[in-house]
Amino acid sequence: MPLKLSPSQLAFNARGDGKFSLPFQEQIDFFRQKLNLPTEYYDDILAAAHNRAFVVAGAAKADLLADLRGAVDKAIADGKTIQWFRKEFTRIVRAHGWEGWTGSDTQAGRDWRTRVIYSTNIQTSYNAGRYAQLTHPDLLKHYPNWKYVHNDTVAHPRPLHKSWSGTVLPHNDPWWDTHFTPNGYGCRCRITSANPGEYKGQPAPDDGTYEKIDRNGVVHTLPKGVDYGFDYKPGAPVSDQMKGFIDNKAASLPRELGKAFKKDMESRKSSAPLISSAFDLPKSGLAKTAVNTVLMEIDGLHSAVELPKIPVKNSASYKFQGRYVYQELSKKPVEITISKVSANPELTAAHEIGHFIDHQALWDIGVYASVKAPLLDKWRSAIEASAATDNLKTVLTTHSDFRTRNKASYYLAAWEQWARSYAQWVATRSNNTAMIEQVQKITQASNPAYSASQWDAADFEPIAAAIDEIFKTLGWLR
Repeated sequence: MPLKLSPSQLAFNARGDGKFSLPFQEQIDFFRQKLNLPTEYYDDILAAAHNRAFVVAGAAKADLLADLRGAVDKAIADGKTIQWFRKEFTRIVRAHGWEGWTGSDTQAGRDWRTRVIYSTNIQTSYNAGRYAQLTHPDLLKHYPNWKYVHNDTVAHPRPLHKSWSGTVLPHNDPWWDTHFTPNGYGCRCRITSANPGEYKGQPAPDDGTYEKIDRNGVVHTLPKGVDYGFDYKPGAPVSDQMKGFIDNKAASLPRELGKAFKKDMESRKSSAPLISSAFDLPKSGLAKTAVNTVLMEIDGLHSAVELPKIPVKNSASYKFQGRYVYQELSKKPVEITISKVSANPELTAAHEIGHFIDHQALWDIGVYASVKAPLLDKWRSAIEASAATDNLKTVLTTHSDFRTRNKASYYLAAWEQWARSYAQWVATRSNNTAMIEQVQKITQASNPAYSASQWDAADFEPIAAAIDEIFKTLGWLR
């Protein structure tokens, strides 16, 4: 089905001083598929290598980089302001004792550094998302030409960027290889589809080149008007340059960290279908936002065999928070429904997706693998050994309220244990703050059955390791 995109569907605060709105799936996907790479200098990686690597110059500790990445991810996914990001940045660098970084000695320097990290990641992810949309075959069929658009709100426009505004060229013109936005720090230009009649056969602008000698003495030839390191398309396929960098970087890192980076790189080459490809989301509503958020996390964690299509629907029911429905005779999936009254919408979405995978992918189609599939034996043992399961059994046999006992019995069912553990696994392994907070809210609930329906972090780790092994055995773990 042809894509129908209009400028009104996307909104972006190009100034980078407030919040930006309506982050779109392609934008978030681009950022979340990156590797964390410790670096000493800002030009440790250049150009297209940034399509697969998240770096903060000088951040050489993996745990520090992971926390900084989490803050940037939240800024992109949730449209957080730069003021929010600055507070998070300050908290993170203090917690890790990171000192002496460029800009750390003055307030102006700290403001500058946080703006560079915040705006560069948001702008490149935005343009990478646009690249993914602009190169969709259905869109290219009708709009094969692209237009360069300068942002006229900037206080100090770059003359060449301004001169390129209105340039219309075929999408495969080599000029885009080096001039796809952004073209420098703080660049707010963008690329749009051009109307069919706008391209008149005019040649690409030729403004000459300049040379940049890096700290290692290597000479880089760049188009004038494009900053050092920005001569690439955000979101375009990564070249062999990135693989070479990964190999060299892995060799320079401590052995275990280097092995982890190479393993992650190899795992992401999997051509297995994305879980999200099986879901038909509604056009709006809580079901769309919650399931979309969770699917982006799941796609980064594991793949699956080709799942049947399943629609996702909104509900106004007060009888359930979410549910997975299938046909009783054929065992074919019917729908996943998320209620607008769900107290934990993301965790609920992951829970119902867990039912779907359990029922349609882990064993015989239409049979809950969680009940007796040999593949899940270690998972069942881990569940049985958990303190939460012991608590549920105690509630079932000793609690005075029959409704609470019924809840405990329901939570102890194998398919419920799988769905709840899968949802918590997604929360934990993706480090999704909202989902982790939802898990914690449940474990702290006053009802003894409900509070034992999820696990404390230490109690859950053996279960998470068992789920890791399931997906690894299947070849699905990313």
